[in-house]
Amino acid sequence: MSVYVDDAVTLWRGRRWAHLMADTLDELHAFAARLGIPRHAFQDKTSGAHYDVPADLRERALALGAIAISRHRDREQVRAVIRVAKAQGRGEHP
Repeated sequence: MSVYVDDAVTLWRGRRWAHLMADTLDELHAFAARLGIPRHAFQDKTSGAHYDVPADLRERALALGAIAISRHRDREQVRAVIRVAKAQGRGEHP
């Protein structure tokens, strides 16, 4: 099982943001808790089950063992991770 964090490319409110995703929801929630992200920040909309993390927290996630994935270099892996996240967001078990 793995936790992934993509590139911090989304600009919002003057900060760059990334997405924290995982192979399982339990793993995702546990990792987010280790980062100090509150559970109410969890998003499971059409973009898939994830937490948004600012660029500085992305660096901490990497230090704690998250796997960096790039929407530019790792397109197939990112697509696979997002497919799992979307299935989790729909309540499916991929």
